[in-house]
Amino acid sequence: MASNWSVCGVCDYRHITEPSIVWCSECNEELCEECKDHHSISKGSRNHDTVSITEYQKLPTEVLQVAQYCDKHNQKYQLFCKKHDCPCCKKCIVESHTDCKDLTDLDDITRHIKSSNAFAEIQQTLSEVAANVKRLRTNQEENLASLGKKSREIQKEVQETRSKINQHLDKLQNDILKELKRREEEESNKIRRILKTLMDKEHEITEHQTNIAIIKQYASDLQTFLALKHIEKDVLIEEQYTQSMIKSDGANQIDVSCQINPSLQGLLSAIAKFGDVVVTADPCKIPILKQKDKQAQMIVPVPPFNTDSKIPTLLQSFEAKLEFVTGCTLLSDCRIAFACSTNENLVILKPDGSPEFEIRDLNSVFDLTLIGDNVVAVTSGYYKDSFQISIIDLKTRRVKRTFKINNINSGVAYSDAKLIYCAGKEGINTRNLNDDSIVNVTKAKVTDLSYVATFRDNIFYTDCNDGNVTCIDFQGNVQWVFENESVLNAHFGISVDRDGNVYVVGEYSNNVVVISSNGQTYRELLTSENGLNGPVVIHVDRPSCKMLVANRAGKAFVYSLV
Repeated sequence: MASNWSVCGVCDYRHITEPSIVWCSECNEELCEECKDHHSISKGSRNHDTVSITEYQKLPTEVLQVAQYCDKHNQKYQLFCKKHDCPCCKKCIVESHTDCKDLTDLDDITRHIKSSNAFAEIQQTLSEVAANVKRLRTNQEENLASLGKKSREIQKEVQETRSKINQHLDKLQNDILKELKRREEEESNKIRRILKTLMDKEHEITEHQTNIAIIKQYASDLQTFLALKHIEKDVLIEEQYTQSMIKSDGANQIDVSCQINPSLQGLLSAIAKFGDVVVTADPCKIPILKQKDKQAQMIVPVPPFNTDSKIPTLLQSFEAKLEFVTGCTLLSDCRIAFACSTNENLVILKPDGSPEFEIRDLNSVFDLTLIGDNVVAVTSGYYKDSFQISIIDLKTRRVKRTFKINNINSGVAYSDAKLIYCAGKEGINTRNLNDDSIVNVTKAKVTDLSYVATFRDNIFYTDCNDGNVTCIDFQGNVQWVFENESVLNAHFGISVDRDGNVYVVGEYSNNVVVISSNGQTYRELLTSENGLNGPVVIHVDRPSCKMLVANRAGKAFVYSLV
């Protein structure tokens, strides 16, 4: 970035002072009228984009301060290393990135960046967060108004009751009204503090939106790309704030009521007080607007599926010593959880594969999915008279909640506070954990041994009888079907990585196959030569890019997909 915007950089180098009128991001230099003309016809710079100094200075300070040249080698950034998530100059490659495979030309990445999905997603996310904060603020304002209204209703009730009793209850009436006013003011002050915080958040988000608009109009492609890397972190913080506000006590719905002492009807002389002011707090039920699953989202545009790039590296293998494994997942602390149908239990292993503990007496189990920190949802499978989904806290090792289900429930996945599960003849169902509502996504029958996974707006499930993998949206519309028995035979477990690629195990074909997000291409990743012997379950942990594969009995394996 220039130190003196008003002086032409070329002329200044020649010890001539000329006012600058344009800025060239490619040259990283200000130009006067004469130098601008030479710059526009010179062979090396005629294709450079320039912007007026006045317009360029409208960019946010953090964008203007983004370095386009390597501060170590003073050379322009030319490549981007996905492994280290950083731009590199040619000397950086030689010194620090000789072993990195994912190096991409910055010109390829930044080309069309302003019209890319990543840029649009950042704008969409900002709009969503702004809308969510506004809805929360509106909700709290309405709560504040209803609190006052309810308070006035209680006052009226108290006064009407007071008119029916004699004068010696005046003191008790004053006591209850004072208590009501104190509690109302106490809760109102809490809401006002929350409203102040929400309005501050709205102001921050508005600033981000303004900066995004200016960046899109005036920043260079490289500046846009590097600035978005910084803005994305702020956006994630704002998004997490709204999520935490919903889950915390801060956004609770405050209500107030008064419990009139029934003894007032006949035993006035024996009444010690007028009544009790009761304040209740119900969890906020405003749904958060969220366009898609944002786990491990990268601003760098996702490259087309390349089968050769998906080569897993074995991190560990271990003898699980489990019988009839039907479900598995990697926990956030690197521990491993298995569901075992035969023993009707959950088995938790330490990161090194050694046993930690078991949870027994679960009636029946089939598949499991992580729905929170150390909390899993477990399906009961296809055994009669035991159709249910259990929510289990692995920290306390207890069942927190149980949903009775009217049908088979085998494979299960979790997304946006919803459980998505295979329901046999009913097809694919979703259950909202906030209001317990059940929605049938598709009535297409699935087998008793079907598994399911989700990614963004799509649902993926297996059918070992028909020998296919199906992708549908949340309205039940089929997006694609993959069927190739010469590649996959008796496929059960299914999972999806952070790029949308689908991983499926074949029990009879003893392999793991990865299918592109559009269902058009595939590649066999693992075979019996890798130790697979009747594999039935698989789980890809998107944040860590690790893949867990387990045989029905015996060995389990953990791979890195990076």
